[in-house]
Amino acid sequence: MLVGLTYNLKKLSLEDMSSYDDTEAEWDDIETIDALIEALSRDHTVVPIEADENAFSQLRKINPDIVFNVAEGKGGPNRESYIPSILEMLGIPYTGSDPTTLGICLDKSRTKEILSAHNILTPQYMIVTQNTDIYSQWTHFPSLVKPAWEGSSKGIRNSSFVNNTTQMRTEIDRVHNEYSQPALIEEFLPGREFTIAVIGNGSDTTTLPLVEIMFDALPRDAHKIYSYEAKWIWDKPNKPLPVFACPADVSSELASRIQGTALRAFHSLRCRDWCRIDIRLDKNNDPHIIELNPLPGILPNPAHNSCFPKAARAEGINYQDLINKILGITLSRISQKNLAPVSI
Repeated sequence: MLVGLTYNLKKLSLEDMSSYDDTEAEWDDIETIDALIEALSRDHTVVPIEADENAFSQLRKINPDIVFNVAEGKGGPNRESYIPSILEMLGIPYTGSDPTTLGICLDKSRTKEILSAHNILTPQYMIVTQNTDIYSQWTHFPSLVKPAWEGSSKGIRNSSFVNNTTQMRTEIDRVHNEYSQPALIEEFLPGREFTIAVIGNGSDTTTLPLVEIMFDALPRDAHKIYSYEAKWIWDKPNKPLPVFACPADVSSELASRIQGTALRAFHSLRCRDWCRIDIRLDKNNDPHIIELNPLPGILPNPAHNSCFPKAARAEGINYQDLINKILGITLSRISQKNLAPVSI
């Protein structure tokens, strides 16, 4: 087959990410793009296509049989939907979720609305726009303040953990000023945090081994959140923090509840093929969905902290096999056309 690979290329190296210029944080570095090309080239002819203003004309000209899409897009809350929308207009099948799901999952408040409609636990929240002081009614402290539609821990700083209204107001102003978007206030849950790699469709959807975020590996004065500092500054490629444990050390009962919650979230948001889902436990050890990432990071180097490949390796799936497995899952979905609905 002729496989297109759509992506956004990070111009900064991972070593250069140790600043608060997070413009390219969601994009992939050249090492990842090269690894994807190598993996897909094992069985197919691969054409890389950067997801810029020339992508439409390139896709129309090349007309690949299928596209492996990892493009995060640029600009606005619908940026992850740009390439899939173009592909649907051109009639080219692609890996991963459709434009609607990608747009909803990037918007944390919209995601929470759907989760709540399906009675899936998620921390209490409030969305705050530039011109409202409704946040003064918020009483759930401690809390986190985040940009409403960012990924890769963009805008989530160690200071995003707030204990009172004064700290909260400062962080809301920072989000508004730096990201020009609403701020999400979210109840902080005191329990353990996990991320779950989900693959498949319909009744064949399954999870890979759980990854736990080990906050004790962070600096002593750091809050127990996976902030931008934790992901890009304190955790360096040449000196990675032991911040992930996989498989997570949990009882079979707790693992089953976490996996069940992740699968319900996956189906409620109508995700396809693959997704990484973040879950945190409350004081009663009940799993709550933090967010869904239907375009998960897939750094190929085992020395780098990348959860989806880490979970796959724990399952005995190497990087190349993982990428081709995702492509195979997509091809199976396309061949079935109409998957049987899954009860949530």
